[in-house]
Amino acid sequence: MMRLVVVSNRVTMPERGEKVAAGGLAVALRSALEAHGGLWFGWSGSTSAEPSSRVEPARVGKVSYAIADLTEAERQSYYLGFSNRALWPLMHYRLGLTEFDRSDYTGYLAVNRRFARLLLPLLQPDDVIWIHDYHLIPLAAELRRRGVTNRIGYFHHIPWPSAEVFGALPFSATLISTMTAYDLIGMQTQTDADNLIGGLVALRGAQRDGERVRAGPRETIVRAFPIGIDVESFRKLAVASVRAATQPIRATTGPLGGRKLVIGVDRLDYSKGIVQRLEAFGQFLRSHPEHRGNVGLLQIAPPSRSDVPEYAELDRQSDEVAGRLNAALGEFDWTPIRVVKKAYSRSALAGFYRRAQVGLVTPMRDGMNLVAKEYIAAQNPEDPGVLVLSRFAGAAHQMREALIVNPYDTHEVAEAIRTALAMPQSERMRRFERLYGTIAASDIGWWTSRYLAALTGAGSDDSLVPPEPPRRTSRTRRAAAEPNATSRPTTKKTTAKPAKKPAPAANDAVMSEVRAGFRQEDGAKLLPNTASPR
Repeated sequence: MMRLVVVSNRVTMPERGEKVAAGGLAVALRSALEAHGGLWFGWSGSTSAEPSSRVEPARVGKVSYAIADLTEAERQSYYLGFSNRALWPLMHYRLGLTEFDRSDYTGYLAVNRRFARLLLPLLQPDDVIWIHDYHLIPLAAELRRRGVTNRIGYFHHIPWPSAEVFGALPFSATLISTMTAYDLIGMQTQTDADNLIGGLVALRGAQRDGERVRAGPRETIVRAFPIGIDVESFRKLAVASVRAATQPIRATTGPLGGRKLVIGVDRLDYSKGIVQRLEAFGQFLRSHPEHRGNVGLLQIAPPSRSDVPEYAELDRQSDEVAGRLNAALGEFDWTPIRVVKKAYSRSALAGFYRRAQVGLVTPMRDGMNLVAKEYIAAQNPEDPGVLVLSRFAGAAHQMREALIVNPYDTHEVAEAIRTALAMPQSERMRRFERLYGTIAASDIGWWTSRYLAALTGAGSDDSLVPPEPPRRTSRTRRAAAEPNATSRPTTKKTTAKPAKKPAPAANDAVMSEVRAGFRQEDGAKLLPNTASPR
C-alpha cells in the first residue's frame, strides 16, 4: 500500500491544540492522511536561533508529523517577504501591491532547498508526495536534483494569473520552470489551469498537448480539481450548534432581536473584498431605506499577517468604513454593521451561517472560497438562506445557483442583497437544493480521491470529471419546467458519457436524506431560517 507524504507551509501538531479548525487546507489534508496513513512535513510556525538541521517525526494515530523551525531571517524573506509580499498579491492580480526584493527571493529558494534536504531522509521508495501551495513551488525541483524519482504532485490553492501578469515578476521564467518537476499539478478552476499552461508555453517555451505540458524530458499534467468540504459533517455541526444555542451565537446574534442577518466570514485580507462589501451594504441601506432597522451585517474577520503593512492598513480601513457607515445610517437601538475581528470554532461558524438569511461571499479574487460551500451546507433545507457570491471566486464556477455578482460594483452587490432578502421561499429552496447537490457530489472525499487517483495513475481520465449537479426530478418540479413556469434552461451536453462519470444520487433523494437528518437531530422540530430570535 502506498504511503502518502504531504508537504505544506504550516503543520500544526494535534497535541498542540489548534484554537479553531479553520477548514480549508488543514482539514482537507488531515482527512487524506488519516485515510491513507503517512507523513506530514512542513514549517512548525515557530522560529529559532539556528535553522533545523534534522527533524524527528512524531506519530499521532495513522499520521506522522515532521516539523522544522525557521530562523527569524528566513521567516522575513521566505514567508513575509517573497511568499506574501510578492507571490500572494501577484497571484491575486494585485500588481500595485506586489513588492519584489532579490534577497527575499534568495531566502525563498534557500528555505525550499533546506526543506528538500530535511525531507529526503524521511522518504521511502514507494511514497507518493503531495506538495501544497505557493510557498513551496520549487520544492519538487529541489527534490529531483537530489535524485528523488517518486511521483510528486502539487496543488495550488489560490488563483494562478495570466502569463502577462505572472511575467511581471522578476525571474518569473525561472520560477515557473520549476513547475515542470511535478508529475501532476492541480488547480482550483480550469481558468487557473489554462493560465499556468499558458505561462509555461509563453515563458518557458513548453509544448502543450491539451492538459499535458512538456518542457524537457518530463511530462506534466495540469488539471482542475475544485476542492470541497466535508458537507455532512458541517451540516451536523450547524444543527448541533443552533440546538445548543452556544454562547458565541447568543452573544453575537442576540442583539439582532427579530431582525434579519447578512453574514460575511473571511480572513482579514485585501483579496477578500471586505471594505468593498461594507460599502455595498451601506449602499443597500441607502438605496432601500425600508430595510433600515430590519437587517444587520455581521462581518467576522480574524486578523492575519498583521506584521505586513498592507494588512495593518486594511485593519484600520475596515474599522474606519464600518464606523462611518454606522454613524451615518444607525439608530439608537440598531447598529447596521458589526465587524468582529476574532476567530471562532467551526461549530460556532456553522451556527452563524444557519442563522443568516444571506451569505455574502464577495472576494475580489479567490482560488475557491470554502466559506461559500460551508454556508450552503449549514442551511435549513425547509427555509434556506441565499448565497451572494463573487464571480471572481473559484466557487462561482460550480455554484451557479447563487446570486453571482461583480464585487467591484457596489450597486450590483447592494441589489443582490435586496433580491436575496426578498426571494420567495420556493425559489430559495430551488436554489439551495441545486447548490447542496453540487457540493455534496464534489465534497472533500471526492477531491482527495480524484487527485490521488490521478497522481498514482489509479483512475481513468473520465472518472476525474467533476460530477454534474443532481437533476431535480420530483413531480412538482417537473411541473415548474412547463412553458408558463419560470425555469433555468438545462445546458446541452453533446459529448458527455454519463456512464463513465460519478453517478450522484438524484437530487430528491439527496434532499430527502438531508431533511430527515435535520428532523431527527432536531428532535422532530426543524429550526427555521427566519428572523425570529433564537
